[in-house]
Amino acid sequence: MQKADHSGHRARMKKKLLEQGIDMFAPHEVLEILLYYAIPQRNTNDIAKNLIARFGSLSAVLDASMDMLKRAGLTEHQALYLKLFPNVTRLYLVDKHHNPAKVIKQDSIPRLIIDRFIGMEEEEHVFLLLMDQKGKELYSGMIAHGDFNSVSISIREIVTLALNYGATSCILAHSHPSGCALPSQQDVRLTFELMDALALVKVNLLDHFIVADHDCVSMAESGLFDVKRKG
Repeated sequence: MQKADHSGHRARMKKKLLEQGIDMFAPHEVLEILLYYAIPQRNTNDIAKNLIARFGSLSAVLDASMDMLKRAGLTEHQALYLKLFPNVTRLYLVDKHHNPAKVIKQDSIPRLIIDRFIGMEEEEHVFLLLMDQKGKELYSGMIAHGDFNSVSISIREIVTLALNYGATSCILAHSHPSGCALPSQQDVRLTFELMDALALVKVNLLDHFIVADHDCVSMAESGLFDVKRKG
C-alpha cells in the first residue's frame, strides 16, 4: 500500500511558521512540526493530537518519560528526540543567563534553581550552589541523583566540596518527582544535620529548596530554619 504524501501539508506548515512565527500555532501543531524531523513521510498531526490527548498538554508530552512515550506508540528514536527539548531548554537557559561576574542576586535564586531542574522530573536530583562572603558563585551543579532520603551523596562530601572551594555559604536544592514541593520530615531532619555539619567548618547553609512541577519551596522562607536556630 502506497504511503500518503504529506509533503504539501508540511510545506504549508513550514511557510506559516516562517511568516507568522511559532506563537500562532496550537500546541498540537507545534508538536506536529517537531515530529517532522523524527517521523518522515507520515501524518504527524494525528500523532501529535493523540499524544496531547493522552498526556494533557505539550509540556506534559515533553516531560513524559521515555517509557511512557514508547507506551504511547513512539519508537525509542522518536521518544529520545522529544526528550531532547526540555534538556536543551535547561542548557540554553543556564548558558543564556550565565553571569561572568558570578555575583548571585538573592531574588534570582529561585528562578536559577527551577531552570536547573528542567527535564529532570523523573528522578530526584540534588543541586548545590557554593558562594564566597561577597555572594560570588564558586561552584554550582548537580551533585547526586536518586532518593534524597537515602542520600547517594553524603553530608561529608558536601562539607568537603564547601571546604575545597573555600565557600562561606551555600544553597541546596533537590527535586520531588511526586510533584509536591513541600519538604518531608526526612528532608527537614537531613537539612538540619547538614546545617550543623557545615556550621562546624563556618559555612552557612542559607536555604534548601524543594523543587517540583516547575516550582520551588524555600525551607528558609517557610520558617523551618528559624525553628532550627531557636532550637
